[in-house]
Amino acid sequence: MQPIQLAVVVGSVRAGRVGPIVAEWVRGIAAERNTLEVVEVDLAEFELPNTLIPSDDTERFTRAIGACDAFVFVTPEYNHGVPGSLKTALDTVKFEWRAKPVGFVSYGGLGGGVRATEQLRQITAELHMVSVRDSVSLHRVRKRFDSAGGIDDAAAVDALGRLLDQIEWWADAVTGARQHAEYPG
Repeated sequence: MQPIQLAVVVGSVRAGRVGPIVAEWVRGIAAERNTLEVVEVDLAEFELPNTLIPSDDTERFTRAIGACDAFVFVTPEYNHGVPGSLKTALDTVKFEWRAKPVGFVSYGGLGGGVRATEQLRQITAELHMVSVRDSVSLHRVRKRFDSAGGIDDAAAVDALGRLLDQIEWWADAVTGARQHAEYPG
């Protein structure tokens, strides 16, 4: 069986963002599994300001998303919601997201990004994605990681393990379903 192509998507493009640190932690744990091939998708590496005008970056982004079997969105919570960069990315492509599992690792202050995760559950459902039940919420994220990228939160490590288990299950189920019929979206 081929490894599942898991994209870890960094949802923030702000200067001084902590998303890459969180994403590196997620990728490190996911890479320990021989059933996953981890792909980095950092939205800061794409220029996606206008989905109505196709560009080389839009086409490159579309290909990157289309090649993946599953996703983990690493997202902050900005102003009680999803960062605009991640919403734009979700709106940029359509069919490439369909019938693929997605999990959420959110971060923020005391709320840990849970409102962004709940909004993403609604958005991804409309895109015909399968959001897994378990998620990771990192409160006061800047205090969670040491200088080597290690985390001091055993519960978050356990939650990420469950999230990845669910992603793998759904990715396997969807792959099997696609062998029998095209998704009816």
